[in-house]
Amino acid sequence: MTNQRQPDSEKSKDTRTATTSKIWSYATGMLALCIPLSAVTRSGAILPLAVVTGATISTAVVWKSDKKAQNLLQPHQMQQIEERLANLETIAASDPLQWQSQRQQLESSDRHVSDS
Repeated sequence: MTNQRQPDSEKSKDTRTATTSKIWSYATGMLALCIPLSAVTRSGAILPLAVVTGATISTAVVWKSDKKAQNLLQPHQMQQIEERLANLETIAASDPLQWQSQRQQLESSDRHVSDS
């Protein structure tokens, strides 16, 4: 299996595009709900304008802030995190009876030390 790596600019562009698409799909759904509501209530165009404004601001934030978020973790840091996670999974998957017996041994040794 070969992994074809995309350049960072393409990855960030895909992420931003997907996020923008999600923002505007939710905004469209909210507009579908709030336009009939604004006709029934006395809010007028306030609700639809609030939805469009919120989606616009969210889109601008996604496209401006993504450049800062790209380099949060270096590749070696990600590898260290994956190794630590694998270690934790190994520890969690080990026999619980073994853990219980080791804990009891430590407790009894602590009692002997504190009694002395």
